[in-house]
Amino acid sequence: MDPTISVSKGCFVYKNGATRANPNKKTPTKRKRSVQAASEVTSSLLGKELTSQPLYAAYTECWHQMHNHIVVLQSESNSRTLEELEEFVTGAGEGSRQEDILPTAALLTGINQPDHLKQFESLTQHLNAKQAARVAVLQSRDCATLKAAVESMVYNLMEAQPSADDANEDEETEDDRDRKRLRRSQCTMKQLHLWYDNNYRGEGVKRQVLLVILPDFECFSASVLQDFILILSAQCDRLPFVLVLGVATAMTAVHSTLPYHVSSKIKLRVFQTQPAPTGLNELLDKVLLSPKYAFHLSGKAFKFLTHIFLYYDFSIQGFIQGFKYCLMEHYFAGNAYALCTSYTKALGRIQQLTHDDVETIRRLPSFRPYVEQINDCKRIIAVLTDDDYLKKKLPQLLRDCLLHFMLFRSSLEFFTELVGDLPRCPLGKLRRELYVNCLNKPIAQQAEYKECWQMLSFMSKDEFIAKVSRAIACTDQFLSEQIVPLELGDACAAEMRTELQTLKKLLNDVELATMETHAVTIESTCSSTDARPLADLTQVASRQQLKEQLLQRSKHDKQQSLSEYSRALHKVLDHIETHLVLAHLRPLQNAPPLHELYVFSDIATVRRNIIGAPRAALHTALNNPHFYMQCKCCELQDQSQLVSTMPDLSVVYKLHLECGRMINLFDWMQAFRSVLRAGDERDEQESNQEQLDPQVQARFTRAVAELQFLGYIKMSKRKTDHATRLTW
Repeated sequence: MDPTISVSKGCFVYKNGATRANPNKKTPTKRKRSVQAASEVTSSLLGKELTSQPLYAAYTECWHQMHNHIVVLQSESNSRTLEELEEFVTGAGEGSRQEDILPTAALLTGINQPDHLKQFESLTQHLNAKQAARVAVLQSRDCATLKAAVESMVYNLMEAQPSADDANEDEETEDDRDRKRLRRSQCTMKQLHLWYDNNYRGEGVKRQVLLVILPDFECFSASVLQDFILILSAQCDRLPFVLVLGVATAMTAVHSTLPYHVSSKIKLRVFQTQPAPTGLNELLDKVLLSPKYAFHLSGKAFKFLTHIFLYYDFSIQGFIQGFKYCLMEHYFAGNAYALCTSYTKALGRIQQLTHDDVETIRRLPSFRPYVEQINDCKRIIAVLTDDDYLKKKLPQLLRDCLLHFMLFRSSLEFFTELVGDLPRCPLGKLRRELYVNCLNKPIAQQAEYKECWQMLSFMSKDEFIAKVSRAIACTDQFLSEQIVPLELGDACAAEMRTELQTLKKLLNDVELATMETHAVTIESTCSSTDARPLADLTQVASRQQLKEQLLQRSKHDKQQSLSEYSRALHKVLDHIETHLVLAHLRPLQNAPPLHELYVFSDIATVRRNIIGAPRAALHTALNNPHFYMQCKCCELQDQSQLVSTMPDLSVVYKLHLECGRMINLFDWMQAFRSVLRAGDERDEQESNQEQLDPQVQARFTRAVAELQFLGYIKMSKRKTDHATRLTW
C-alpha cells in the first residue's frame, strides 16, 4: 500500500519539502535546490543606491582581502595542533585497543570558549572529508543529565552527517527516510550498536572511529561526566570510541573532576593550542600593520580594540568584528573615503568624485594647513573653489600619504628591533605598543624614549654594533619582502636604503673607533651644528644669558672629555633620531595632508557602539519610548511629560522615579490610573465614583512585575503593600 494512502483520514508530513507518491521511485532532494535558490534571491540588506556607490565597492574589496588573509593566517597557526589531534584520532582507531581503556585527548584551548569552537568545527570538517570518523559534539547545555548526554551523543553520531555508504548526495533513499524518523527516546546504546554493525561491520567497508567532543569540559556536571566516561570505556571493546576534552583552564581541572576509578579508564594525551595573546600579536603584525593595506587605525582606536581584548574577553573573533566595524564606519562616511585603496585605483576614482565629495575633502582637519602653506593667492582660491583644480592636485597628495605610511611602517620595523628588547622595555617590547606610542604623540618627547636612548648609549661596543646591525638586516629584509612588491614600494625602499647605507658607514666608524680620549679644540667645537662661540661671562647682561652660557660651557667640557668611540656612537644615535624617528615616526597631527582618508580615528563612535551602556539604554527606552519606537503616539514635548498612550511599563517607570525608597503600591496604582484617565472625556466626578477597572489593575500588575524583572524594584518583606526602589 502506498504510504500516503490510509483507510482513515490522516496527515502525512515530509520535511524539507520532500514529497513522494511512489515508494519505489527515487526523487531528488530539494534541500540543495532550495538553499541555492534562497542564496540567489537573498541580497544585501543595503539598498542598490548604496551598494552601487564607490564607497561600498572600496569597503567590500578591502574587507575581503583582509578577511581572506586572516582566515589563511588562523588556519596556518592552528594547522599543526589540528594535524596532531587528527593523527591521534585516526591512530586510536587503527591501532590495537586495550579493553575498557578509552583513548582521550585533552585540548587546552584557553579561557575564550567561542573562538575555540571553530577549531573543533575545523577538526570535524577534516575528519568528515577523509571519512575517518563520525563526530558528535556535545554541549554542556544539552547534557544536563546522563540520559540526555547519551541520547545527544547517539543522535549526533547517527543523524548529524550522511552515512558513509550513501551512493549519491543528491538522492534520498528509503533508508534515509527511515533514519530521519528516529526519535530521541530511541537513541540508546543498543540502537547505536545495531547501526554500527549494519554500516561498518561488512566486508570492504572502512571502519570509522566514533569521536565524541566535549568543547566546554568545565561546564559539565561532574557526576554526569564521570558516569558518561565509564559508559564509553565499557563499550570500547565493541565500539571504537575516542573522547576529546576541550579544557579552558588547566589540566588540574581534569584531575580534580575525574577521580581515580574514572581516570584509570582513560588513556590521556594533552594537546596545546596557540595562546590568544600570541594569536592576536600575529594577527596585528601580519594583517592590521601590514603595508599592503591602505586602511589604518589611529593610535587611540588601535589601543581601544586591544584593551577590549586584553581586559574583557580575550576573543580574537570579537577583535576582528570590532575592527570590521571601524572599517565600515570609515568607508561609509562618504565616497571621498573610497580613495583609501591602492594608488592606481584611487587615481581612477578621483574623476568620479562629485562636488559634495570634494567638499568633504576640503573639510578634513589636515586640509587647512595644506592651504595655509600655499603662498600664491590665486592657487589658494583655486584649491578652495575649483573642483577640477583640486582633483589635479589629489594624485600627488595621495601619493605622499601612501609613501608616508610605508616609510612609517619600515621605520617602525627598525625601531622595534632597536628598542624592543631593552631592559624593562620602557617603550614596550611589542610592535603594537610602539605603533600606539608613535601615533599618539611625538615619540622623541616622551621620557621613556630618552631612557631608551640612555640605555643604548651605555651599551658596550660589541653589543651596540650587534644590535644596530641586526636592526638594519631586519629592516632590509622587511623592505625586500613587504615593501618592494607594492605599487609605490620602489620609491619607499630607495629612500629607506639610502638612510640604511649611511647608517652602515657610521656604524663602521664606531667599529674602528678607540676608547682613547682626544682633546677637542674650541674651533672644531664651535663649528658643530649645535654649538656657538663661548662668550665672556663678564659681558652677560641678564640672568637668562648667564644660564645659557653656563649650560654651553658644561656641554663644551663634556665634548672635550668624550672618547672617540663615544662620539662615533652619538653620531649613530643622532642619525637614527633625525632621519628615522623624527622624519618618519611622526604622530598623526604631523602627518601629510588628507591622511584622514586613510586613518580611522572616531573612537567615540566605536566606544558607544561596541561597549554598550545597558542601564543608560534602558533608562532612555523607558523614559522616552519615542527614541527607539519613532511612533507619534509616544512623542513627548518634555522628558518629564506623562502621556496615556505610552506603554504601561514606561508610565510605571516614570511614576516610580518620583517616589522615594519605599513605594506604596496603592498610591502608585492610583497615579497610574489617573494617567490613563487623563485622556478620557468622561466627567471627573463620575470617574472618581467609579470603581477600579479590573483591566487597569491587571495592566498595572503586569507593568510592576516587568519592572521587578528588570531589577528596578523588589517587593518589601517588612511592608506587604510597599515596594522597595533599587536604583537612583
